[in-house]
Amino acid sequence: MGLLDRVKQNQTVPPGAAGNGPATATLPGATPYTPQTSIPVAQAAAPAPAAALFQRAAAAAGGELTPAFTAAKVQIHAKLIEKFADEIDSSNKPGVREKIVELAEEYFRTTAMTMTKNDKERLVESVLDDVLGLGPLEALLADPNITEIMANHPKQIYVEKSGEPILSSVTFESERQMRQVIDRIVSLVGRRVDESTPICDARLKDGSRVNVVIPPIALKGPALTIRKFAKEKWGPADIVNRFRSSSPEIMTFLRSCVRARLNILVSGGTGSGKTTLLNILSSFIPENERLITCEDAAELQLQQPHWIQLESRPPNVEGKGAVPIRELVKSCLRMRPDRIIVGECRGGEALDMLQAMNTGHDGSMSTLHANNPKECLVRLETLVLQAGQDLPSRAIRETIGSAIHLIVQQSRLRGGIRRIVSVAEVTGMKDGEVTFQELFQFKQVGVNSEGKAIGYHTATGVLPARMEHLRAEGEDVQEQLFAPIRQPSPDKLY
Repeated sequence: MGLLDRVKQNQTVPPGAAGNGPATATLPGATPYTPQTSIPVAQAAAPAPAAALFQRAAAAAGGELTPAFTAAKVQIHAKLIEKFADEIDSSNKPGVREKIVELAEEYFRTTAMTMTKNDKERLVESVLDDVLGLGPLEALLADPNITEIMANHPKQIYVEKSGEPILSSVTFESERQMRQVIDRIVSLVGRRVDESTPICDARLKDGSRVNVVIPPIALKGPALTIRKFAKEKWGPADIVNRFRSSSPEIMTFLRSCVRARLNILVSGGTGSGKTTLLNILSSFIPENERLITCEDAAELQLQQPHWIQLESRPPNVEGKGAVPIRELVKSCLRMRPDRIIVGECRGGEALDMLQAMNTGHDGSMSTLHANNPKECLVRLETLVLQAGQDLPSRAIRETIGSAIHLIVQQSRLRGGIRRIVSVAEVTGMKDGEVTFQELFQFKQVGVNSEGKAIGYHTATGVLPARMEHLRAEGEDVQEQLFAPIRQPSPDKLY
């Protein structure tokens, strides 16, 4: 479909319309990383141009659209298609905006309609977003404080800010407009969503993850969820000093484990920060190693140059052409990887990943949905069974016990804060069960006046069973790193 056809398709005539920075951390390697010291944080990023901020602020402040505003938008949109259809170029956004401004001024002159400067800016941005972007979602996507967008139906859009859901004043004009935006999103990755395939996962150009469900399985109309792609490249300094998700001691230990090529699973619930933590752990991998990532939806942001990124593909409308993530894992074994990173284990690919970890691909990593390290091991065993190999439970557990070295548990606590709540070392098998020992933990001691969980990180006093291995790999891991601490004073809790 050409741009002209797409623009015409996206025209919406609503009922009743007549005629119608925070600081950014230095990446690992830029400065020495030492335990029990403050990790350096760079200066705040330069602010966005004032004009762009004004336009987006105006667009986002709209709230309910008046009939006059809607009618003006429809007329200007129609005139734009009528007069400049052949000149609309998605790569020339300033030029398209200029034409919309001209048409808006002409509309105001001929109708004698008056509008505030803010509303004029909002009108221009609204038309521009409909023509070239994702309609009302553009203002939300442009807000750096929003991490997730959840459209339950056209007239109800929630956003997540600082870990808390907030009802937005932004809405779609109609279900038709919402479906047009959905179709545009899924078409970007060559997918489709309709009654025969009412569920679709996709991503935006910036990497943001999208999930779509439509009727008949969505009973109240189409629903859209966007997990925004972080434009900042967060490093260990961010989750230690800025977000307090980890302690310096934990991050120092994890850095040594990655460099010593231990196999790591990041476990946690939905929205707990597993992928963010996996990105940060991967930043400790030496640049000369060949990395291959396998994902259902590409989210990882590795910094190494020797990196191949693979993404699964769903079947086409005929039910053919699917490339599941399990096939990606099998394929990458023939591509001479030093390490394999599986974005998330959800099924039988868990077996292929474990076999890769046990056959010379040490230092591999993945994430998995589970609420604690013990549950993580149980769930991993369940996923291996989905591979359909009819393996006995003991064989599966022995494979897990030898392949997985470390489980890092990430949780989303009360108030939306995210913490590494446990670092557990898998120690092998005993009495037919996979065993592990906890090395670090987050102790929650209460809730602050803002309703957010507070506590502190501490070691458990247990030394890693692989201490000698870490030292043999050149990692100077000191025993005092694992000494437990007393509960800090209230002003030191986080």
